[in-house]
Amino acid sequence: MTVLEAVARWLADPAHWAGSDGIPRRLSEHVQLSAESVVIGALIALPIGVALGHYGRFGNLAMNVSNVGRAVPSFGVLVIAFQAFGLGDLPIVLALTALAVPPMLTNSYVALREVDPDIKEAARAMGYRELAQVMRVELPLAIPLIMAGIRTSAVQVVATATLAAIIAGGGFGRYIIDGLAQQDYTKLFAGAVLVGLLALGTEGSLSALERLLVPRGIRLLKAPERATTFKTA
Repeated sequence: MTVLEAVARWLADPAHWAGSDGIPRRLSEHVQLSAESVVIGALIALPIGVALGHYGRFGNLAMNVSNVGRAVPSFGVLVIAFQAFGLGDLPIVLALTALAVPPMLTNSYVALREVDPDIKEAARAMGYRELAQVMRVELPLAIPLIMAGIRTSAVQVVATATLAAIIAGGGFGRYIIDGLAQQDYTKLFAGAVLVGLLALGTEGSLSALERLLVPRGIRLLKAPERATTFKTA
């Protein structure tokens, strides 16, 4: 029996779809940890990135902080948070939030900076105040790049949430860690497959959301034309 056949049998076993260690329960835990981390990360990163991008100030500082955040290993942050807060969801969410912030911060900043200055000037000439200019002119044009950052963050968080099992957390990582400890490699590979499928589902769901949020006029532009629309600075 090949590994794929063993994994398929494991996934098809009704015993693995019920109880506290069943796939629905682990899916719920994994999605909860990931969603909480991405939402908190978005609440931190997007307002800062949009404000800095709109005013064009402290951009280098934002990019450097974002790069430092990317360089810090998630496992290291998880260990530090575990030492500070002990077991539970809090250290896991903190570590995953630290992972989620940099791509969203960078993309939102760059997206606002690359909106055509002539469009911004035209909005001011039409009497738009700062907030109205951001909400009604700049954000609709910047949404594709902002959503790309959100998609990157969400997929990274879903993949990294498997580390939660190391400090007694839930999610699909439980199958990977337990499978490794029990030398049940079918269980381990099944956990990896489930994480991969969830990451693909996350990417697909956010891509569908992006199509709903991006204005039809921007969506219909071909990629090179869209880039020209964004980038004149």
